[in-house]
Amino acid sequence: MHFNLIDRVLERNETQIITLKHVSSAEEYLQDHFPSFPVLPGVMMLEAMTQAARSFLDPDNTSELPWVLTQAKALKYGSFVRPGASIRVTMTKHKENADGSIDFKGDVRLVEPDADEDNLPVACSGRITLRHTKIGTTTASCS
Repeated sequence: MHFNLIDRVLERNETQIITLKHVSSAEEYLQDHFPSFPVLPGVMMLEAMTQAARSFLDPDNTSELPWVLTQAKALKYGSFVRPGASIRVTMTKHKENADGSIDFKGDVRLVEPDADEDNLPVACSGRITLRHTKIGTTTASCS
């Protein structure tokens, strides 16, 4: 199953992308995490960061080889994200590596109704690295 964690791209420039995701109580992964206190799982915030960075690198989704997450560093989690809230994901391109991978710094902010836009609480932050998928080739012979 594919989880789309980008509802809208708010801004994109040469170095960063800002996306928005509304968290609905109808999303399947909230039903088990946790039944009496549903919150967006931390791994889904990491996935939102990955999807935003992927969208930065391939905005039209036309790349032959998709970008995949290869590393996550210094992840920190803060505020719980409950159904009815939104997350604003900011991914900033940090560095292009010699192996073709790209490092990003990420920031996930909790946006609730009547929130002060200048002081949104941090839900998740950290650094991630994406690289193109390496598709191996195999040869088979029939005798």
